[in-house]
Amino acid sequence: MNAMNARHLVHAAIAAAAMVVISAAAPAHAQSVAVIVNGEPITHMDIDQRMKLNALSGVKDNNRQAVIDALIDEKVKIKEAKKYSVDPGPSEVDGSYATMASRMRLTPDQLTQSLASKGIRPNTLKSRLKADMVWNAVVRGRFKQSLQVSERDVDAAAQNAGDANTEAFEYQMRPLVLIVPRGAGGGLMEARHKEAEALRGRIQSCEEASTTFKGMQNATVKGIVVKTSADLPPNLREMLDKTPIGHLTAPEVTAQGIEMVSLCSRKPTKIDTPKKREIREKMATEKFEAKSKSYLADLRKAAMIEYR
Repeated sequence: MNAMNARHLVHAAIAAAAMVVISAAAPAHAQSVAVIVNGEPITHMDIDQRMKLNALSGVKDNNRQAVIDALIDEKVKIKEAKKYSVDPGPSEVDGSYATMASRMRLTPDQLTQSLASKGIRPNTLKSRLKADMVWNAVVRGRFKQSLQVSERDVDAAAQNAGDANTEAFEYQMRPLVLIVPRGAGGGLMEARHKEAEALRGRIQSCEEASTTFKGMQNATVKGIVVKTSADLPPNLREMLDKTPIGHLTAPEVTAQGIEMVSLCSRKPTKIDTPKKREIREKMATEKFEAKSKSYLADLRKAAMIEYR
């Protein structure tokens, strides 16, 4: 090999090595540690991934320092939870992930694919879900008594909100269904709808409704359902309040066919009103958030946090 060829080979080797170094630089930086929290690392990739997830979720405060603070909080929460043996396994976290997917009308695999299309790893979301799970359990477990909401306070707040005289009812209902098989033509659905209207005009009691539907073909009588005013959405409460006792509500098309409700009873109750339910939930949320904030602040002060 002559000197010129040797020089060419050396230059080629240097160039190839340089390319390897350049190509490895970005991943190496992504995997490098940005912060250590109580001995647990947070990498630059963790931060980048969470920023992408926040952007997808519509989180407003998505600057880098805010994300770092959130990740530090999660490390602190998980460490504190382990002190109380609150440490959900992968199957529990996967269950929470599946629940979130279901609320979005997706399967877990579809949610994973949706995240991947934005360059987000599923573990980025699962880590956040795990931190939320354990923190909720720890705060509610440790401060159960102080998080309780007094009914006296709820009543006072309801009166101040003008809810003192609002009536509440307990409804006993029996769902009834005229079955229409899937794939049946629109003509059958229309015929069953007319049949339901005829029954609605004739039936005068919950017992008569049950007997009538049990004697019909392709009809179902479901068990008694008991709900209070606070359990029901406003439109359903209004419909039930306008329905005479023993009569049927207006027929509705559902996945099973034509469904109605026989109103068996409607009794006044002091258990709850929609406004009191709303006030109670708001007060409980405010108590939880205040306790959570102060608890986390104390833990952050005691934590070993090292920025790299």
